[in-house]
Amino acid sequence: MIEDTGLVVRDVAVRSVVVPLRRPLATRVGDFPRWPLLLIDVTTEQGVTGRGYIGPYLDRAAAALVPAIRDLGAALRGRTAAPAAAYQAARGWFGLAGYQGLALAAVAGLDIALWDALAKAAGLPLARLLGGTTEAVPAYNSNGLGLIPPAAAGDEALELLAEGGFTALKVRVGRASAADDLAAVRTVRDAVGEQVTLVADYNQGLTLGEALERCRALDGEGLAWIEEPLRYDDLDGHARVARDIATPVMLGENFYGPRAMHDAIRAQACDLVMPDLMRIGGVTGWLQAAAIADVACLPMSSHLYPELSGHLLRVTPTRHWLEWQDWASPVLKQPFEIRSGQLQLPDVPGNGLDWDEDAVARYGADS
Repeated sequence: MIEDTGLVVRDVAVRSVVVPLRRPLATRVGDFPRWPLLLIDVTTEQGVTGRGYIGPYLDRAAAALVPAIRDLGAALRGRTAAPAAAYQAARGWFGLAGYQGLALAAVAGLDIALWDALAKAAGLPLARLLGGTTEAVPAYNSNGLGLIPPAAAGDEALELLAEGGFTALKVRVGRASAADDLAAVRTVRDAVGEQVTLVADYNQGLTLGEALERCRALDGEGLAWIEEPLRYDDLDGHARVARDIATPVMLGENFYGPRAMHDAIRAQACDLVMPDLMRIGGVTGWLQAAAIADVACLPMSSHLYPELSGHLLRVTPTRHWLEWQDWASPVLKQPFEIRSGQLQLPDVPGNGLDWDEDAVARYGADS
């Protein structure tokens, strides 16, 4: 019933931009001074335009995705704007191109824009179209605290708290020594106090032996979770770590589709989940994943895409934390606002994304 809007897809456009990060981020898997984004617009015969974006990490991944999105978009022309149906139809393509990786990312990008078009046609914010509200969403600031010297981490943590009245932060770990990681976490804790929620992210950077040693060392530091100590698909290893430490283990940003979440939960590889909108399969994939987390009674947070994930967390039964980055803000006409550590969802039809065309031209990958 939600999709019976009469919208018919006219065309799909995708543009590549590369935006600088205000605070370049160093992680165990690489340094990120800039971020590639693909901006997707689905126009309809009725004059409604649905918008979405995905951020595929690497310039070469973005370049590979552009033709895939255009190819899938061409198949939508003249068809009803029905994201769940399009998602299901893409399963046939997945059978040939593979269910994971860039194939799913391309489907997710189109899915996000199609859902935006439906919400706009209904005159409702996306969260309300899906049955939720536009109440504020609790967020932690993930805009910094990369692998900087431990002595500098305290000052940066205070800056991050002040950016939006935050009460929670993410600390990247995975330095050359376990002692340096422990020093960074303790420096941040000393600076911000016990009342602030801290989480730590290893960004898949450890072997199993290293993970057991380092996670045990952090186990008494009051962290709300330790994220991805091992390669994302090492479910047996993560299950071993989860059994070994008291701190909750978080997985999810590399779940390629809802079934991957189910596999991780079944393997007891994690205590918490945080799907990434691009990798989980867009809005449609997220909704399916949220049902799985609900049945498993696991708290579900978000990874990246805060503007979109905020809407989806409002309809996630086990919603937990929103991860906040302002990485898309440079190309948004109206960046989303954080107040008192909570994302404010705009009370406008759709998901609230609108491009600043001057900025899009300035940051265009071909500019």
